[in-house]
Amino acid sequence: MGTAEETRHLLRSRPNPARVSLVVPIYNEEAALPALREALTAFLPELPCEAEVVLVNDGSTDGTLGLLAGWAAADVRIKVIHLSRNFGHQLAATAGLDYASGDAVVLMDADLQDPLAVIREMLARYREGYDVVYGQRVARPGETAIKRLTAWAFYRLMRMAVDQRLPLDTGDFRLISRECLEGLQQLREQHRFLRGMVAWVGYPQCAVPYRRAPRVAGATKYPMWKMLRFAWTAATSFSTLPLRLCIMLGLTFGLFAVEEMVRSLWGLYHGRTVPGWTSLMVLTSVIGCAMLLGLGILGQYVGRIYEETKGRPLYLVARTFNTGPRSVPRGDSANAGAAAESDRSGRSAASSPRRS
Repeated sequence: MGTAEETRHLLRSRPNPARVSLVVPIYNEEAALPALREALTAFLPELPCEAEVVLVNDGSTDGTLGLLAGWAAADVRIKVIHLSRNFGHQLAATAGLDYASGDAVVLMDADLQDPLAVIREMLARYREGYDVVYGQRVARPGETAIKRLTAWAFYRLMRMAVDQRLPLDTGDFRLISRECLEGLQQLREQHRFLRGMVAWVGYPQCAVPYRRAPRVAGATKYPMWKMLRFAWTAATSFSTLPLRLCIMLGLTFGLFAVEEMVRSLWGLYHGRTVPGWTSLMVLTSVIGCAMLLGLGILGQYVGRIYEETKGRPLYLVARTFNTGPRSVPRGDSANAGAAAESDRSGRSAASSPRRS
């Protein structure tokens, strides 16, 4: 039975959320922020409910923080979470989800490649009872053929290696209901793959197809090497496939070893043992390489276990704007007493510790 059939009985129609939160992780988007501010200022009044925008500055090194502070000073609907350093997109998104207070939360990027108009259709699906509504890209205008090809391969590889429930051609642009988000916030692992985590928690989910727009300004923050690292994080965090591949690799080279043993015995029987030295050395080197590769993959898993056992917080917040006198992330109610005072221009020691 597929995921859609498993959760269909949970569908219940409901009204618009009382508040919708737009969560936007930001890293060095000084060039794109003016366009984002203009677009959101025009879009928010069109929503059928109250709205807030949670902007997470992920340790930007350009003028992003100054622009965010000015925006928050001019509009109380704008919350700014300034992290103490660059923690990466997935952890910055987690921080935004933790601080969002809406009954429905929309996760999106700052480059406006995901059109704001799609959010209206997401809200329509939310009213039908869906707890997760993800944007599914049907076109990527303005991108090179290599970029489109690698993106196509990435999503299909992730579905094969990580989880068959992962939707194809789908990024982090999605609406999540409060009920689903509270379940998601119980997952506090360090190495995060939010798309896989959202698929894992279940709840009724559906797609909204859309055409992706070109970036309004600036350059992509996900070059090829970052996408490969992200794919490796997803594979090792959500799947034991790399370990199973090591077993397959060992069995394959075991067949080569049997073949080489038979050939060596045949050479010994016919008195031709010296000519086999080259093939023996080659086979020894190949098997040694396979063993080191397997140990390396196993070491990656052991290293991740080690990092998880440290129990460090997922992120640290240096400053917040417009988050209230005692802002406590929604994902950390168990640690509410540890939250520090924070105001429009003050510093906050609030962080996102792991759940015990």
